[in-house]
Amino acid sequence: AEHAAAEENRVLVLGLAHQADVRVVRAGAAVGAAGHVNRDSFLQQAELRTSGEIRLYIESKCEMVNPVHRAKEIFHQLKMDQTASRNGVLLYLAMDDHQLAVYGDEGIHEKVGYDFWNKEVALMLSEFKKQHFVEGIAQIIKDIGEALVTHFPYDGTTDKNELPDDIVFGK
Repeated sequence: AEHAAAEENRVLVLGLAHQADVRVVRAGAAVGAAGHVNRDSFLQQAELRTSGEIRLYIESKCEMVNPVHRAKEIFHQLKMDQTASRNGVLLYLAMDDHQLAVYGDEGIHEKVGYDFWNKEVALMLSEFKKQHFVEGIAQIIKDIGEALVTHFPYDGTTDKNELPDDIVFGK
């Protein structure tokens, strides 16, 4: 029971849910015509100098009331909790519901804390309000990548890409 309480507290600590004033977001603007990320994608660029992992999950509607809970569910489904340094970060977007959450594993959260997540979500929402959707997503991924580089630098002798770099599209 104590572990379950700690896990629930971690969700509240790591997840930052916000209602975004997003009317229309075309995720395709961030990906190629076939729906695949280009080899030099912003996800891959963000991960080049770190052992950390960043995933982007986009779906139409959030299946749960709280997008943080949905982000946690997806985080585990994508096995992001199985990285060696517990340094995975999921950016979750529910387009039709105008919701988002950032869910970082315990390793990165212990390093950056609440202020970092709050600042990044605020910057992304600011871009969204200007209809700069791709720029907002790319900037938060770049900033998360820089935080991961600072705290989990790449070691070419031991590091490997533990998770795919593609954008995941839900229902």
